[in-house]
Amino acid sequence: MTVAGLRRFLTPRADPTPAPAERCELCAQEVPPEHPHLVHTGDRSLRCACRACALLFTDREDGHRTVPDRYLRDPGFVLTDAQWDSLQIPVGLAFFLHSTTVGGVLACYPSPAGATESELDLAHWSDGVGAGRLAAVLEPDVEALLVRRGAGTECLLVPVDACYRLVGLVRRYWRGFDGGAEAWERIDGFFDDLRARAREVRP
Repeated sequence: MTVAGLRRFLTPRADPTPAPAERCELCAQEVPPEHPHLVHTGDRSLRCACRACALLFTDREDGHRTVPDRYLRDPGFVLTDAQWDSLQIPVGLAFFLHSTTVGGVLACYPSPAGATESELDLAHWSDGVGAGRLAAVLEPDVEALLVRRGAGTECLLVPVDACYRLVGLVRRYWRGFDGGAEAWERIDGFFDDLRARAREVRP
């Protein structure tokens, strides 16, 4: 799925007409709603793929990599207010990925306008989010650490396409300054689903 293909996540549909079936962008085979994606590491674009084509790109070195279906959680994760503030992220919801193209860690956070991203100071990353057990097993380009701040701090390792689903959800349902009840209900449901999928990372 190219960046343009993210429209199904990012653009609200004004009519109830069922969306056409999605297809693998390599072989054109129809794919179910839950299907693999490939990421192009150069521009971080996503492409839909069937299972067979996704397997072909698992170990390819041509700039495409299959996004894995791995969800991990670390109940012992700790992040202080000072560590979070040093990242200069203005909201309490963000995801972090290691980009081999940039050669560093990118912080992205969802907003009503889409995803906002910035390159992190590696010292601040290593002292905070990057010091956790999940960061030690994070796969570059295809996985991200999703952090949510609230009464406590939660960190999940998720496929990078899950983060863009969250971006689309925020863009579609956010209303006003604080988002509104429906947006937060859907965000809560999104995190409930991630927790149900995630297994605890081992020391």
